[in-house]
Amino acid sequence: MDLQTRKIEFVQAFLKLQSEEIISQLENVLRKKTNYEIGDDSDFNPMSVNELNERIDQSENDFENGNYKSTSELLKKFNS
Repeated sequence: MDLQTRKIEFVQAFLKLQSEEIISQLENVLRKKTNYEIGDDSDFNPMSVNELNERIDQSENDFENGNYKSTSELLKKFNS
C-alpha cells in the first residue's frame, strides 16, 4: 500500500472517531513527531480589504462574462 493510500485511510478512520481521549492522544503524537501545533496558523496570511474587494470585483466580472463552471460541471469532472 502506498503512502497516499495509507494517509487517506488514516484520515477516514480519524473522522469516524468519537473519543476525545483518542483524538487528544493522536494530537500529542503529531506534536511530538512533527513539532506541529494543532491550530497553528503561522502560515496564514490574511488578505487586505483592498485585495478582498478586487477578488470580489473579478469574481463578479467572471460571472457576468460567463467565465464560471456550474456545480454539475465540477461534479462531472471530479467524479469521472
